[in-house]
Amino acid sequence: MAPRRPYGLELLSLLLLGTCGFFQSYAVEVDVKDASNVTCLYAQWMMKFLIKYETNSSDYKNTSLDLTPTVTHNGSICGSDTQAALLAVQFGDGHSWSVNFTKNNETYRAEFITFTYNTNDTAVFPDARRQGPVTIVVKDGMHPIQLNNVFVCHHTTSFEAENVTQIFWNVTMQPFVQNGTIGKKESRCHADTPTAAPTVLPTVANVTTASTTISPAPTATPKPVENPATGNYSLKTGNKTCLLATVGLQLNISQDKPLLINIDPKTTHADGTCGNTSATLKLNDGNRTLIDFTFIVNASTSVQKFYLKEVNVTLLNHLNGSVILSADNNNFSKWDASLGNSYMCRKEQTLEINEDLQVHTFNLWVQPFLVKENKFSIAEDCSPEVDYFIVPIAVGAALGGLVVLVIMAYFLGHKKHDNAGYEQF
Repeated sequence: MAPRRPYGLELLSLLLLGTCGFFQSYAVEVDVKDASNVTCLYAQWMMKFLIKYETNSSDYKNTSLDLTPTVTHNGSICGSDTQAALLAVQFGDGHSWSVNFTKNNETYRAEFITFTYNTNDTAVFPDARRQGPVTIVVKDGMHPIQLNNVFVCHHTTSFEAENVTQIFWNVTMQPFVQNGTIGKKESRCHADTPTAAPTVLPTVANVTTASTTISPAPTATPKPVENPATGNYSLKTGNKTCLLATVGLQLNISQDKPLLINIDPKTTHADGTCGNTSATLKLNDGNRTLIDFTFIVNASTSVQKFYLKEVNVTLLNHLNGSVILSADNNNFSKWDASLGNSYMCRKEQTLEINEDLQVHTFNLWVQPFLVKENKFSIAEDCSPEVDYFIVPIAVGAALGGLVVLVIMAYFLGHKKHDNAGYEQF
């Protein structure tokens, strides 16, 4: 499908979208051109947002947010010569939406959708208790699309996360456009079936108004996310290793409907600082995720111990470096072990950063102080308290069974002896 207009975003038409009444939203067309002034990213779609927010009276209200006639696309990136592209739009009073794409030699796909709404927009969020921008990140469910194909989805799809429902329809989209020519072959979404009648796409020359009844999008069972791979990280002071850590890391960005992101140790770089009483391990997952772990020494106890004190997490847009999410918690008291030893926990643990973010750890083994010969020292295990009772219980059960056997043997022997006495008589 060829772009209808030159570079930029344009208002196409007004669409009536029916659910329990009619919703009004604008269609948008984006035609991004590269340095040679040829199309390198093209998109046309319609969307709206249903948002539940808290008021100053602690009640919750439902509101809808639509695209406005004035839309910009600042920050959109073609990605024709790279492995990533970004489609970003801004509208209304401080609202924005974006989706990033990645590709390999054969296919492309959408990765994450980032939506920011501004509760300072009193026309949409009257009496909102929380003021300022709120950012939602969701994983896009698009299946891989062949390069040079156009992704098309006329029917309604939606994403729900953190009291926000994002609704999309009449989507035509192709990142990584080759030679400025929009692909002629379509790759349809699952909702579009051969027998389904597509919604009429509005055009600039002939504005069309359509009425569509929306049925709730089928909820697919999400594929379980595998546990993350375990990474090995270390810090040095000069030629001497001062911190060792082995851990698998997973971020949980949404607790209502979890968005789980595994940190890839193959693309993660370790940096940080070592000290006598504090140490910080900084992990950078390819300039996409930054995680800092800060440890301190507790000298107030009779036996000096170290423990995890603070965790900072920053999720970045790897295309332009902008911050999608940032959170920290400096009030931890976890992963404690005697100074000179290491801390180990093979089971999954959860670090609650804030209400919107958790960090899950797997196969953890860490020693932030007094590392000798580049090796972990004696490990203090996090095994649950019940584990310590397994051996005593087993020993007690064995002893109890032995006592029963002795008593039974005694009575059986005593009875046999009595019977023998009677026979002699």
